Amino acid sequence: MLEKIRMNLNRWKLYKESLKKNHPKKAKLLTSFETLFGAFCIAMLLRQFIVQSSLVFSGSMIPTLAIDDRLIVNKLIYKFNDPERGDIVLFNSPYNDGKQYVKRLIALPGESLEIRRGIIYINEEPIIFPGVTIRRDYSFKEKIKIPKDSYFMMGDNRANSADSRIWGTTH
Repeated sequence: MLEKIRMNLNRWKLYKESLKKNHPKKAKLLTSFETLFGAFCIAMLLRQFIVQSSLVFSGSMIPTLAIDDRLIVNKLIYKFNDPERGDIVLFNSPYNDGKQYVKRLIALPGESLEIRRGIIYINEEPIIFPGVTIRRDYSFKEKIKIPKDSYFMMGDNRANSADSRIWGTTH
């Protein structure tokens, strides 16, 4: 198999050298095409496995993220590190409708969570996120335990956010 690949690469190299001598304009065009094709392949690999661009389509993360803000998402980070409370995460919709949501990770697996008058309590301790000002949130949620391999997500604009308070924990 490797021998066949080597043989084909050598034939390609000889063809390009012949083209350079006999048809320099075609050779330049071919070189440009090779460069563009290589860049396209690298971009597709990056997008598939390493980074992703995403658009914020709702106001659920205001004031942290505005509608139409563009995010560049690192797809590898959670392969090397565990998610942490306060991370802003892009994840697939719990409704399996092909959409992706951007929310803040609030509670981790195994923790207890309760919301009283808009204040989040994790394991009976109130949680405040530096730089996040929550206005007009007087929601209540009875104490729950976050299941193994699940997370509780909420938008920063809590009064106007469909999040884990509505659809439960996410994986």
